[in-house]
Amino acid sequence: MQFLSYAYRFLSNFVFLALVYLALNFLEQYQHRVVVAILVLIYAGMHAASALRSFNFFQRIERLELEARRLVGAVGEGPNSTSTRKQVITDVTALRHAGEMKAYIDLLFLAIVMLLCIAKVVAN
Repeated sequence: MQFLSYAYRFLSNFVFLALVYLALNFLEQYQHRVVVAILVLIYAGMHAASALRSFNFFQRIERLELEARRLVGAVGEGPNSTSTRKQVITDVTALRHAGEMKAYIDLLFLAIVMLLCIAKVVAN
């Protein structure tokens, strides 16, 4: 299931890249191409800022994971509660890692889209 979520994220970003590429290549007038490129740059910039901001969130989750692991080791309430807490911490770790990977995929494609837009603005 994890691989499918990565594949979906990759495919959806690739479709966005293809649409931007086709839109910028089929516009004949330079002014129209620049307007579309600037609008896509603004969208990609805002989306990239959001993805970069999520890394701060992921860092905080990682600190909470480490603190929770330390507390689980210190508290001895019995084998059942400890194993349940360890499972929750493991699940949170997996979800955080998946979120980071998806953010990296988003940033890769957004950087490519930004480079494409800048190239179309600069080139006649």
